[in-house]
Amino acid sequence: MVGEEGAFVLGWDEVLTEEELSTTLKVLCMSEEEFKEYKEQDGWEDDSEEEENSTLSNEALSRLKTPCKKLLYDSVLLTLESYRSDLKAEQDLLNNKEAYEKLSRREQQALHVRYGQKRILHQLLELVH
Repeated sequence: MVGEEGAFVLGWDEVLTEEELSTTLKVLCMSEEEFKEYKEQDGWEDDSEEEENSTLSNEALSRLKTPCKKLLYDSVLLTLESYRSDLKAEQDLLNNKEAYEKLSRREQQALHVRYGQKRILHQLLELVH
């Protein structure tokens, strides 16, 4: 369902791997009875019309059902815990010109990537809280 890396791709405005996340949330938030039915049917029947209208924009994420929001919230917290530093530490380093300039070019680029990832994750936390 999730792919080889087991990760979802989030952008500033929407989920970029929306089909995978949507399917995963549907399955993980099912009752036992719903899941049995899902397995018996080998998934859902052709939902193409529903899928076309189910873009996981930030607005759509904020309207998810409570169990799905909680699942996403907890997943984001676990992801943030996997980083060695928090968003504030990254921001402080970016704002400290002297410390930032001591970093190699590669370290500076990695800092920008981590900072961007954390900002998107914090935005998602706000949307689903």
